[in-house]
Amino acid sequence: MSPEFVTMFKEAAGMFLFLAAELTVLFLVISYLVGVLQEFLTPEKIQSILSSRNGKGYVIAALLGSITPFCSCSTIPFLKGLLRARAGFGPMMVFLFASPLLNPVIIGLFVVTFGIQVAAFYFIVAMAVSVIAGYVLEKLGFERYVRQEAYQVADSGSSCGSTCGDSAPKKAEASSCGVKPAPAASCCAATEPQPAPAASTCCDSKEEVNVKISGCGEAVMTVKEESRWVRIWRSTWKDFKQVLPYLMLGILIGSFIYGFIPTDLIAKYAGEGMWYAIPVAAVIGIPLYIRAEAVIPLSAALVKKGMAMGSVMALIIGSAGASLTEVILLKSIFKNQMIAAFLAVILGMAISAGYMYTYLFG
Repeated sequence: MSPEFVTMFKEAAGMFLFLAAELTVLFLVISYLVGVLQEFLTPEKIQSILSSRNGKGYVIAALLGSITPFCSCSTIPFLKGLLRARAGFGPMMVFLFASPLLNPVIIGLFVVTFGIQVAAFYFIVAMAVSVIAGYVLEKLGFERYVRQEAYQVADSGSSCGSTCGDSAPKKAEASSCGVKPAPAASCCAATEPQPAPAASTCCDSKEEVNVKISGCGEAVMTVKEESRWVRIWRSTWKDFKQVLPYLMLGILIGSFIYGFIPTDLIAKYAGEGMWYAIPVAAVIGIPLYIRAEAVIPLSAALVKKGMAMGSVMALIIGSAGASLTEVILLKSIFKNQMIAAFLAVILGMAISAGYMYTYLFG
């Protein structure tokens, strides 16, 4: 190996380890704090708030979007719930735009990676454009481009957002001892605590259930509830494991760019002087379906190599605000005119944010 390659490899490895440690700690801390917040602000409460049709709904929708850690695709099921609850169309669209762009994890990554000034600019632009776009789309009557079937309530069944399995109590099957316990043992023979059979539901059980047969026919069930803080940590860790591959992928690509891609190459095609870099970055961001948790560390490496911050801003908004997968999912809710308007808003936001940042701070 040449000394030059070894040097580049060391730089890439050092950047990978630094970003992996820093962003892992940041993600876990912010996600846990968001989990604590969601104990008091549940999706049901958010849906109830957005269902009210008053003038404050637009700003409230944007603020709620900023504290809900949804990515662009996971917003869609929640959007369907808002439609069935007959939420105001304008506030609902504000939430659709703001939620994937302004969630606390993205803002935290922005602060750590690019600084408070960049994060504040991103937050203000994304929130302002989301509110204005939702208001304008409602006033222009774009609600008529919502498919009627999107308002229909799905067949009743178990789902984590409504009911979790069959909540109705079931009668115990009678036996000679009065209550028929779990199979395999006589109701009079078991005297030690036995774990109840695991129920298969869509929601994770947060309680430890034990059944003890004390005497013939007498079944005693004890329920040990898990601590709220432990439950939040379990949820945080579960979310982290789902995001981890994307986060590591972004860090890996960013570290490779930082270590091996020549600075002059990136500066030549995406530097400050390239007028086309911002719209190109915005357009590339949409089909480039990379979660914001991955694209931000990737963008940090691009900035270090000479990519203009305005172009990075456009790339992040395009990739976080929309994706091909989200557009496909939106087809089940919106007609083509509404999807075109949605993409126009995201592209317009990405491009305007890029040029505004360049003009104000470039």
